Amino acid sequence: MPIGVIARVKVVSGKGAEFEAAFAEQARGVRENEPANKLYQLVRSREDPDSYVVMELYDDDAALEAHRAAPHIVANRPRMAPLVAERTIVEVYDVV
Repeated sequence: MPIGVIARVKVVSGKGAEFEAAFAEQARGVRENEPANKLYQLVRSREDPDSYVVMELYDDDAALEAHRAAPHIVANRPRMAPLVAERTIVEVYDVV
């Protein structure tokens, strides 16, 4: 069953451009190496420039688990971690 993921990310104030660059590199890895990913898009709040949402779609739960363990994701975590101000809220949905 296809699944959707919404990840709400709050970055350290003033680190948005650096976060966006790190995410762009990560997104390239997703697009090049994860055929079961159908959407991996970062959007920024118009009201709070430090607030982002990552919208994701996967073929199934196995694809999401593969994403979380993918080398390009694991390798980018140390770059992303110091840019995130609060615990990221991740919500998983069933596609209807």
